Amino acid sequence: MKRIRLIFLFLAVNVGGVLFADHHKSKRPNIFFAIADDWGWPHASSYGDTVIKTPTFDSIAANGVLFTNAYVSAPTCTASRNAILTGQHFWRLKSGSALFGHYPEGFPSYVQALKDAGYFVGYYRKGFGPGSDGGKEVAGKKFGSLEEFLKERPKDQPFCFWFGTSDPHRPYILDSGIRAGMKPEDVEVPPFFPDLDIIRRDILDYYWEVERFDRQVGEALALLETQGLSDNTIVVMAGDHGFPFPRGKANLYDHGARVPLAIKWHAQVPKNRVVTDFVSTTDLAPTFLEATGLDILPGTTGRSLLPILRSEMQGRVSSDREFVLTGKERHTVAQIDHAGGTPMRAIRTDHFLYIHNFKPERWPAGHPDGSIYGPTYSEVNEGPTKSYIIEHKDDPDLQIYWQLSFGLRPADELYDLRLDPYQLYNVADRTEYTDTLKRLKEKLFAELQKYGDPRVIGGGEAFDQYEYLGRLQRKP
Repeated sequence: MKRIRLIFLFLAVNVGGVLFADHHKSKRPNIFFAIADDWGWPHASSYGDTVIKTPTFDSIAANGVLFTNAYVSAPTCTASRNAILTGQHFWRLKSGSALFGHYPEGFPSYVQALKDAGYFVGYYRKGFGPGSDGGKEVAGKKFGSLEEFLKERPKDQPFCFWFGTSDPHRPYILDSGIRAGMKPEDVEVPPFFPDLDIIRRDILDYYWEVERFDRQVGEALALLETQGLSDNTIVVMAGDHGFPFPRGKANLYDHGARVPLAIKWHAQVPKNRVVTDFVSTTDLAPTFLEATGLDILPGTTGRSLLPILRSEMQGRVSSDREFVLTGKERHTVAQIDHAGGTPMRAIRTDHFLYIHNFKPERWPAGHPDGSIYGPTYSEVNEGPTKSYIIEHKDDPDLQIYWQLSFGLRPADELYDLRLDPYQLYNVADRTEYTDTLKRLKEKLFAELQKYGDPRVIGGGEAFDQYEYLGRLQRKP
């Protein structure tokens, strides 16, 4: 009888262990990542914008965490998305550091890691890129809709879905914002633009596309809800970099590198918290992998956000997240005499933004005489705001706006955000900031050295040589 009991106990423990393991496996969280194309901070109602309406984003924030200091690794599509997929600073990604480049060999994505671990993975519309990943499906298999993806997903298999639209990338439908009921007089025009009706209307057209993205994400989340998938799905909603206006996208100022970010996970994350920690979208890959019980990818420089997400604290949660690094290499081929970009790196703290321009002789918004690719000022997408500022660059009252958006920049830029939140006045050459400039420059270069930036450790000329595939594709 005793032997029978022991056999029964042995079977119960081992079978129960298998059942527990299977049960645990089935409870691995799903991941739904919604990323907009050219949606920047602070353009969401959760951040206090009174014109734009983003109820889906606001709901995610109310049911999870709203991040107020979220930054991309690089404010250009391909580099930003590659950094998200790999969890690495963009400058480590070789040919993947530039727009319309090749996804680099030897850098697995978190999506591929989840697929290898049994996840059903896929994406909608814009995933990796623009560029080429050599057919590796680094963002998963492409689907026509979330509904199609869920229908193909095997029952009870955890999933990872990348929901990427092309909103709010230019071009826009002229006056779409006004026709939607928004009023130009309500827009708060950033002070690096002239406060004019044409620019207010242009911003409203951008707002309209942001609202469309928000609405589409809401429809996708409603589908997850109807299928009973909401409680154990990590939902992330963010932009890939700043808005497609002068001094926004392809710049390291806040309107270029800072993005909206909200995350919820009903099963794990306390609700309705605002967090001011400096975080990077490179932190998403290690967050997803840790949440699913997997090891982080080799070479990961991002850090998991799970400690912040699971905390009940608000404001500054972590004592070691008091700055963030950003940078840029080639966006478009925008110089008239070479195919390189305008290399820059930055460190952002609560009170200061320091930017180092490695090639101050290069035009950061594109050469005014054109480029080997063709257009003038090609780092900035065409639109009414860009056109107006360029057309009036010789007007004495408007020259400053051209200089802020299109002019050359010195090697060192330093902005005191306590006095200058829009980063308009470079104080790098003022004696009262000498110590601050020295401290931040040393800190930036120490971090770049630590993380193997070729612009610091050597080999930076390679950034100017990577192939630009956009010559055979639509203009970015």
